[in-house]
Amino acid sequence: MNAPFTDALAASARPLIMEVKLRDAAGRELLGARGVAETVERFEAAGAPCLSVVTGRWFGGTEGLLAEVAARTSLPLLRKDFVTNRRQLERTRELGASAVLLTAKLLPGGVLARLTDHALELGLTPFVEVADEADAALVTRGPECVVAINNKDITTRERLPPNPTRSRALLPAVRSTGTHYPVSASGIDTPSTAAHLLNEGFTGLLIGTELLRTPDLTTWCTELDTARRAPADGRSTG
Repeated sequence: MNAPFTDALAASARPLIMEVKLRDAAGRELLGARGVAETVERFEAAGAPCLSVVTGRWFGGTEGLLAEVAARTSLPLLRKDFVTNRRQLERTRELGASAVLLTAKLLPGGVLARLTDHALELGLTPFVEVADEADAALVTRGPECVVAINNKDITTRERLPPNPTRSRALLPAVRSTGTHYPVSASGIDTPSTAAHLLNEGFTGLLIGTELLRTPDLTTWCTELDTARRAPADGRSTG
């Protein structure tokens, strides 16, 4: 089955899943005067292979935001929300997404497995988010899923500082799920940190707040590319 989201991510020379999010965890506005249209154009110009759209109300999101982004781009889209039932999956597909967030920390194992199956039946890529080895052990059909390590703590509504070392520590457990698409998500705040994670073996990175706030996205991405090419001796990549 053709999987637009993972195909685009795997083929990208700069595999950043750039995120459209209205507010940060503290409730601060992120788009400002740019608005949705300019934000999408900015991400496309930066070479994003796919986009994430946060529809969760914690971050000011709505289904309408996903529909608006889908109307403005042909890039594959990930819906980020707390999806817990089949109807939400069906609605996600109707709104134009290619992938859907499934949060292992919030779903019993059997429910996660059933939602994974139904997502795949609908042609959606399950984007399974994990925060520890126990979460990773719940992943089913790993080769057909993205498995993403969240560097923030959702139990505190992501209001505490991120822990990017979590991604490095959990990468072996994520690989053991069989996924071809390990992703590090959230709290990635510099090009050097991003480069280090990609150089360590992550297929992609999901970055939201940092890319929305940076005044010069082109420079940020150029610095990432430069850092990825630098010798992996611990001095150049952070």
